[in-house]
Amino acid sequence: MTSMLAEDRAAARPEIVTFDFARLSPRERYKLLIGAVVPRPIALVTTVDAQGVVNAAPFSFFNCLSADPAILALGVEYRPSGAQKDTGRNVRETLSFTVNIVSDALLEGMNVCAVPFEPGIDELERAGLTALPGSTVPCPWIAEAPAAFECRHHTTLGIGNSREIILGEVVYAHFRADTVDERLHVDPVALDAVGRMGGHGYASTRDYFDLPTLSVETWEKDPAAANRRR
Repeated sequence: MTSMLAEDRAAARPEIVTFDFARLSPRERYKLLIGAVVPRPIALVTTVDAQGVVNAAPFSFFNCLSADPAILALGVEYRPSGAQKDTGRNVRETLSFTVNIVSDALLEGMNVCAVPFEPGIDELERAGLTALPGSTVPCPWIAEAPAAFECRHHTTLGIGNSREIILGEVVYAHFRADTVDERLHVDPVALDAVGRMGGHGYASTRDYFDLPTLSVETWEKDPAAANRRR
């Protein structure tokens, strides 16, 4: 009986395609990663250069890695020429950056900030977005963002010829009042964040449900009921 069940399970498994990443080009690896690691949060990053010129650029190689200390991470690709992008250079010069969370209302402005303008162009002005002075860093934050995190540079990791990973410690935060309550619970509906999919795809976070983490006791008592979406 056990053998028959194992055979049935094996027969029901979908066909698997495998990839040896050592044999793939960087572009091929990129396509597999961005298509499968989804949805990815989007950081609309504001920085300033040594002369105080503001730059804004979106990054979907982005996430929160730690709460103590509070660390956000950016994956910043180099330009095709091998030169640093404005964001990486500005962080290196000023040791600071601000992450603005992208909501659905901010999506079109974010897309304008992704246009490869020449250095020195004010992306926020082109996108019709409002820059407000940072409280602890020289970088502005975006008034239209539902949440923004001012960061001081923590570490930069050079991981190859095409990208660097920048870690920043959050030192100050701005939240639109309707997105967070007195218990510091952030309302996902009010935040209305969007995520990045593969290619040119994006995803909304409006299809929301709760799925509590199970204790061993709860799972043993009634795993089907306890694991039900709410």
